[in-house]
Amino acid sequence: MKKFFFSLLTLFVVATSVQTGSAEAASTDSGWLNTSQLNQGVIAVSYEVPKDKRIKLMITKDNNSYTYNLYASKPNETFPLQQGNGSYKVSVLENTTGNKYKVISSETVDLSLSNANTVYLSSVQNVKWSSSDKSVLKAAQLTQGLTTDEQKVKAIYNYIVSNVKYDYSLASSVTTDYIPNNDNTLATKKGICYDYASLFATMLRSQGIPTKLVMGNTSYVTSYHAWNEVLLDGKWVTIDTTVDAGLGKNNKDTGLIKVASKYSAAKFY
Repeated sequence: MKKFFFSLLTLFVVATSVQTGSAEAASTDSGWLNTSQLNQGVIAVSYEVPKDKRIKLMITKDNNSYTYNLYASKPNETFPLQQGNGSYKVSVLENTTGNKYKVISSETVDLSLSNANTVYLSSVQNVKWSSSDKSVLKAAQLTQGLTTDEQKVKAIYNYIVSNVKYDYSLASSVTTDYIPNNDNTLATKKGICYDYASLFATMLRSQGIPTKLVMGNTSYVTSYHAWNEVLLDGKWVTIDTTVDAGLGKNNKDTGLIKVASKYSAAKFY
């Protein structure tokens, strides 16, 4: 478990401390960037990653950056613009040495959403889903006949907390480029905090309930952690299925909504 938390922390540090420089001849070709889903608060990236290169995508607004890995095995990915309306710089970076990268292509995207929470309904790299996914179909089954968001949240929360167990083996071997697979988490009924948070976000988003996957720190665990914030009755509330699954296993009292002051968010997805 400690190795997993160290890996998550390493991932966060790398994502926020990538050193960039300009390529000798940066491309102006925007064929890799698709903005057709801007009304959902996301962009799509199609980039052919060379097998011998480490490539990242950096999305920057007001000097605050989110950095993601691009993979040869996944040439088409979707990423959120979760920092509000305004101008974003989207850049493809190529590793040169160590944690240094050069910008090989960059574009500017202007976001103007009437509802800023729309982005937290979308499918993105680490909360990836489609209508045919088993996790989405399970969410529909669990919420059938329920009429309020609160009822739906409780039904999905109860299922995950009661059925998904913490995967200590994965936690001890996970790498910094790990990305959850929600259907796999559902099938194996095992996962680390990242998996819990991604699965919960996926199932709620598929039901039209805006949900954030959040990374940061909490007094409930000793190291870097992942949890969720859910929009209920017009307010964002903190829910931690990983912690509550552990508490429930030990017959300790759990509450759906956690005290927000016990959590310190570093990144939202």
